[in-house]
Amino acid sequence: MLQSVPFARTLDISFEKVEPGFAVCRMPDRADLHNHVGGPHAGALFTLAESASGAAMLATFGDQLSRATPLAANAAIRYVKLAMGEVVAEARLQASREEVVATLDAGGRPEFDVAVDIKTADGTPVSQMTVAWTLRPNR
Repeated sequence: MLQSVPFARTLDISFEKVEPGFAVCRMPDRADLHNHVGGPHAGALFTLAESASGAAMLATFGDQLSRATPLAANAAIRYVKLAMGEVVAEARLQASREEVVATLDAGGRPEFDVAVDIKTADGTPVSQMTVAWTLRPNR
C-alpha cells in the first residue's frame, strides 16, 4: 500500500492487518498532524480511513487490477467525538466479492461500499466513514 499510495507515508500510516474484506491501519500522534484543539486534523482522519478502506478493497480485488482500475467514487465521514492521540481505523467490505466480480464479468462497472470505524488507541469511537469504491473496466 505504501508503494502504491505514497501520500499515506506522509502521515506515517501503518497497515497492521490486511486481509480480504478487512484492514486495520494506525496513525501516530504527531504535532504536525494536529488541528486547532490538539487532536488529529479532520483531513488526517479522513486519509487514515480512506487508506484503510483501500487496503480492504485491494486485498479483496487485487487480482482484478489487470482488467479494472479501482477508484474511490464517493466518501462520507461523520466525526462523533474529538479524537486525541494515536488513532486506529478498521475497514470492512460491505459487498460480496462474487457479486462485484460478476458485475465486472458482465461488462459493468461495479460500485461497493467499505465501512470504516475510527477509534482512539484505547478503543473510544471517534469517527465513522463509508467509502464507495468502483472498479472501472480498463479499455
